[in-house]
Amino acid sequence: MAILDRYLHPQMTPQRIIPMVLWPITIMMIFHRSVILGVNGDRTDDFKPVYQAALQFLNRQPVYGENLDTVDPHYLYPPSGTLLMAPMATIDPERARWLFIAVSVLALVGSAYLLARLFGYSARSWVVPVVLFFFFSTETVAHTLVFTNFNSFVLLGMLAFMVLMMSRHDLWAGVPIGLVLAVKPIIAPLLLLPLLNRQWRILVTAIGIPLVLTAIAWPLSVDPMSFIDRTMPYLGEARDYYNSSIAGNGAYFGVADWLVVLLRIAFVLMAIFALWFLYRYYRRSDELLWLTTSSGVLMVTTFLVGALGQGYYSMLLFPLLMTVLLPGSTMRNWPAWLGVYGCMTFDSFYSVRWEAFGRQLEFNKVTWGWSLLMIAVFCSLLFRYLDMRRDGVTGLDDDAPSTTPEQAPEPTPTDAPDDGGGSQETVATVEK
Repeated sequence: MAILDRYLHPQMTPQRIIPMVLWPITIMMIFHRSVILGVNGDRTDDFKPVYQAALQFLNRQPVYGENLDTVDPHYLYPPSGTLLMAPMATIDPERARWLFIAVSVLALVGSAYLLARLFGYSARSWVVPVVLFFFFSTETVAHTLVFTNFNSFVLLGMLAFMVLMMSRHDLWAGVPIGLVLAVKPIIAPLLLLPLLNRQWRILVTAIGIPLVLTAIAWPLSVDPMSFIDRTMPYLGEARDYYNSSIAGNGAYFGVADWLVVLLRIAFVLMAIFALWFLYRYYRRSDELLWLTTSSGVLMVTTFLVGALGQGYYSMLLFPLLMTVLLPGSTMRNWPAWLGVYGCMTFDSFYSVRWEAFGRQLEFNKVTWGWSLLMIAVFCSLLFRYLDMRRDGVTGLDDDAPSTTPEQAPEPTPTDAPDDGGGSQETVATVEK
C-alpha cells in the first residue's frame, strides 16, 4: 500500500499549489476587468477629456478652455503631459481607448513583476500570481480600467523608480518618476526619499525630464498660460464631489472648517513622526522596509491632506501593503488591513432597506480606510518608540556604516523568500 500511496496521493508543495489555483482565476479576472468592464465603461469617462485635449493640441487649438464648474471629468494635465498624450489622438477615439486599456493592463502586470522583484522574488515564484490576484480584486485597479485613466502608469513609474533607486542606478531611477511627474505629479512627495537617502543624482533626471518636456510643449501649445491661470487654481480647490480627502469629505457632509483643519494637522503630525522614526531607525538597517513604508506614509498623507483624493489612487499603496512579508512591517496588525479593505474594496454599501446608513458607509469608506491605515502605521511605530524609551535603547550609533546592496548580509533561511524553485536574489538584499 505504501508503494501505491505515491501514485494515489502525489505530493505537491504550497509553492506549486498556489500558482496552479490562482493563475487561471487571475487571468479570467484580468479578462473581465479589461475586456468586459473596461470596454463597457461607465458614466465616468476619464479618457474622453484626455483624448479631446490631445486632438486639440495636434490641431493647434486651445486645450484648457473647458467649463470647470461642471461635475464632468476635466482635463488637468500640464502641457508636458499633453505632449506625451498627443500621439494617441492620431487614431480614432474608440480604438485609442481600447489600446489605452490594453497597455494599462500590461503596465499593471509589469508593476506586479517589479513589486515581486523589489521584495526579492522571481517571476516564477508563487508571489506574482498572488500579487496580480490582489491587484485585480481591488476597486482601485478595476475603476482605473473602467474609467480608463493614467493611474496604472503612475504605479509602474513609481515601482521602477524604487527598484532602480534600491539598485543604486540613480540617474536611471529619475527617468520613470520624471515621466510620471510630467503627466500627473501626484507622486512628487516621493522625491523626498532620494533626498533623505543622499541619492542626489536621482533628482537631476526626475526634475529635469518634466522641465525639458515643458520647454518643448510650451511653444507648441496655443494656451499654455491657461493651465497656470485656470487649471492650477482649480487643482488647489477641495471640491465636494468624487473627493475622499478630508477637505472634500468635509465639504460634502458639511463638517465645520475648524475640524477639517484640525484633522489635516493631526495627520500631518502623524506623518512627520512616522517619517522621522523610519528614517532614524530603519534607513540604515533595513532600507527596503524604510523605502516602501515611507512611500506609503507620504502617499496616504497626500491623499488625506491634499485638495483631491480619489479612491483609485490607493493602488500607490501596494508597496506598503507588500511589506507584510518583511519582519518589522507596520502592516502586521488587523486594523491596518481593515483600513485596506475600506480604501480598496470593490464592495458597494448602498442599501435598499437602510438607505441613509448605506449611503454614509459608501461615501465614507475610502476616507476612513486611508485614515485607519495611517493611524495603524503611526501607532505601530509610536508603540515601538515608547517601548524603546521605556527600556532606554532609543540611542543610535550615527557613525555605523550604512547598509548597501553590496554589503548587506544574505537573509537567513527562515526569513528568506521562498521562490518555489525560482531565484531568491533580491534587487537590494536587506538585513531582515
